[in-house]
Amino acid sequence: MKALGAELDARIAAACAEAPTPAAARPRVVDELRAALDSGRAVARSALESGGKGLACARFLSDLEDELIRAIYRYVSRYVHVAGNPGLEERLTIVAVGGYGRGALAPGSDIDLLFLLPSKQTPWGESVAQAILYVLWDLRQKVGHASRSIAECMSHSKIDMTIRTTLIEARFLLGNAQLFEELLATFDREIMRVGAREFVGAKLEERDQRVARAGASRYLVEPNVKEGKGGLRDLNTLFWIAKYVYRVREARELVAAGLLTSAEMSLFERCEEFLWSVRCHLHFATGRAEERLSFEMQPRLANRLGYRDRAGLSRVERFMKHYFLVAKDVGDLTGIVCAALEARQAKPRAIFDRMFGSFRRRKINNLPEDFTVDFDRLNTCGDSVFAKDPVNLIRLFWLADQLGLPLHPDALRGVTRNLRRIDADLRANPEANRLFLELLLSRNMTESVLRKMNETGALGRFIPDFGRVVAMMQFNMYHHYTVDEHLLRAIGALSDMEAGRLPQFQPLIAEILPKILNRKVLYLGLLLHDIAKGRKEDHSIAGRDVALALCPRLGFEPGETQTVAWLVEHHLHMSIVAQNRDISDPRTIETFAAVVQSLERLKLLFVLTLCDIAAVGPNVLDAWKAQLLRQLYWETEVVLGGGHSAVDRKSRVAASKAELRAALSDWSDEQFEAYASRHYQAYWLKMDLPHKLRHAELLQDLPSDRPPLVAAVALDKARGAVELTVIAQDHRRLLSTIAGACAASGVNIVDAHIFTTADGLALDTILCSRTFEFDEDEMRRGGRIAHYLNKALRGEIIISEAIRARAPQTSQAAAFSIAPEVLIDNALSAVCTVIEVSGLDREGLLFELTNAISKLSLNIVSAHVTTFGERAVDTFYVKDLTGDKIFSPSRQGAIRRNLIEIFASAGEKRTAHSPDSVGNAPAS
Repeated sequence: MKALGAELDARIAAACAEAPTPAAARPRVVDELRAALDSGRAVARSALESGGKGLACARFLSDLEDELIRAIYRYVSRYVHVAGNPGLEERLTIVAVGGYGRGALAPGSDIDLLFLLPSKQTPWGESVAQAILYVLWDLRQKVGHASRSIAECMSHSKIDMTIRTTLIEARFLLGNAQLFEELLATFDREIMRVGAREFVGAKLEERDQRVARAGASRYLVEPNVKEGKGGLRDLNTLFWIAKYVYRVREARELVAAGLLTSAEMSLFERCEEFLWSVRCHLHFATGRAEERLSFEMQPRLANRLGYRDRAGLSRVERFMKHYFLVAKDVGDLTGIVCAALEARQAKPRAIFDRMFGSFRRRKINNLPEDFTVDFDRLNTCGDSVFAKDPVNLIRLFWLADQLGLPLHPDALRGVTRNLRRIDADLRANPEANRLFLELLLSRNMTESVLRKMNETGALGRFIPDFGRVVAMMQFNMYHHYTVDEHLLRAIGALSDMEAGRLPQFQPLIAEILPKILNRKVLYLGLLLHDIAKGRKEDHSIAGRDVALALCPRLGFEPGETQTVAWLVEHHLHMSIVAQNRDISDPRTIETFAAVVQSLERLKLLFVLTLCDIAAVGPNVLDAWKAQLLRQLYWETEVVLGGGHSAVDRKSRVAASKAELRAALSDWSDEQFEAYASRHYQAYWLKMDLPHKLRHAELLQDLPSDRPPLVAAVALDKARGAVELTVIAQDHRRLLSTIAGACAASGVNIVDAHIFTTADGLALDTILCSRTFEFDEDEMRRGGRIAHYLNKALRGEIIISEAIRARAPQTSQAAAFSIAPEVLIDNALSAVCTVIEVSGLDREGLLFELTNAISKLSLNIVSAHVTTFGERAVDTFYVKDLTGDKIFSPSRQGAIRRNLIEIFASAGEKRTAHSPDSVGNAPAS
């Protein structure tokens, strides 16, 4: 880098010598600097993409920036603002602060500079600082800067933690080194020695807020590398705090200070290196300071970092598993540092409790001799307790749940150091298995304690099959969390439902959950339902085999073992039937009942399905899905109960009508009876009260002097979507017209409920993705869509032309590749042929499918439109124009070819623009 500085000086000197004035030389000087910057960045990028280290890349870019700023300073001070008094040059000091001060700079990062001034600024110093900034801006660099004296730095640091943090990592660039040393000494004396506790509290509070903004879980499938939980900022925060409290300059000094062991320091460095590699690749790949590992970028980075497909996991899933394991390690290091800080009384206790989970403390009696309570947290009496009795590795977590105490980080650290003691002997130990099962079935803090058990690695060692899915990402847009986090959240959902902590679900399970005969079958089935993800074989079948092997170890009877295995094998079945089949068709219920076979299994599967969907992500279990599942449960209960049910179909319809009647108190009995007769039984069973009220208002307001036509818009805030309600005269191409109008408006349909009234009206509810953040903007957009839809339904727009006129749109789904599949089945319905189409979702897909079905002279009797992230699964119950099923093999082949072609043509268009597509996303 020194050679670069000398070379730049020579080029700048030549440019200034050839120009009549310094101002005339400026364009060429900037060109020379830009060429040096671009060349240096190209070298850094090439080295990184050839297998180089991330930190080496970041340090190279920081060194490059150092030389660039020094060259700019020499140019300004020698040619632009020449100091009349040579002593003036010693009166300006340039300091790198913040991230740049650490000497590691990501490709898209800001340049943070402090122009450190003597007690009184000079006009020369102001002019030089300004000129340097102008050159940096000409180079299109993002610069954060401040000009302050030492006294100003101190006064600002006392009231602003951000400024205090930037000065922690101040680094001398050029100027008066003595003035810089004075800054450090004053900062240490006036700020760091007196405000440690305040600073630690502020930084941990800031971390909580930052993580909440980026996503509270470190296992979100699109993590933020810099700001997310377990990201680089967490490592930075640890070092800032440690540097502040332990008075060290370099991270390695933390070992000598006793904060970290050599092994933990090595872990810190490995985490830092990995995260810097990911961040630098991400910045170079996107050409900007992008910090979010989006679905689009994940496969590209997996390729860049050299990951390969292996053992049932795609390269992108292996890369992301590595990422989440590193995030977990960062969390472990956070716990170690916080425990040490608390021991030094350098940290407020309340912050610790927020970081390590909410526990409800219970009375402590007869604490076992191997355990103690430190600072209201459960600890061990040293690591020797695990060597003395390895069962203590399980007993520790069981006891934390029993006492309602959070676990002390020293205890968690001890578990991590003794994981090798969780071996085959301990896994076979009856007492260890009893304690684990009691923890799983506890009504106390099961989810919180199991999560700590997982983060230490103990859960994955005690149940090795669980260890295989730790930090495993599912590369799809449906699941929000890693597999292990999803399983723990599912257990948490069940525990909360049992305790009544989820009132929105109480109507669903109030009559069912208390009647389940065997809680341990339900809890273990839920813990294991996705445990075989990432294997070559179907995860439901492989999971069944895991259950068959594990249950006897945990003391389950043969019948209980078979029930757990059945639940795991069929855990997706109820969700698929509810969302993709016509539940009002008796054949659907008969087929489903044949799989379930008993009322007890039906109850177990119903509750497991609710918890599974609830744990996928926020608001995924919405009112529509819940209503469908509840209807499927009731209909199947009738069949399995021999024609009897706790609440039969006729009573449920009557109750649904009565609920609406009570809400429409201003209607007369005659009005209501006339209105109620317009709906078939399926409507009353499927629709919730808010939708029934909305439909009643819309249908009653229809004009009698012209054909009915309504396109109304509302916001579904629970699902973050826009809801279109369409009422029109029913006809064969109506659904295709609605879908086409939405496609032409740039609307992506993610769900639909379709009904026909007794007087021949279609009553369709279409759920669409949002575009805007603010409700007002979204409602205006919805109004435009409704207006366009009205015009399309009146035939004033040629939909196919409007769709062709739209520019091709890109979306998150473009990062995925899913093999399309068309299934045609005549056994699923007594009167219809069922066509199930699955493939990569996109704008206009439903229109293309329904349009193709109409062109094939098929009548869509009912449609079930669902989207699982990037995967669309649309099911159509169809008849031919004579009202018959489609039995002809040749005609079925034509249907299949036409529908597959829709995906094939779209794939060709996408491939031309997206060379980084990846293999098939796993099934949900």
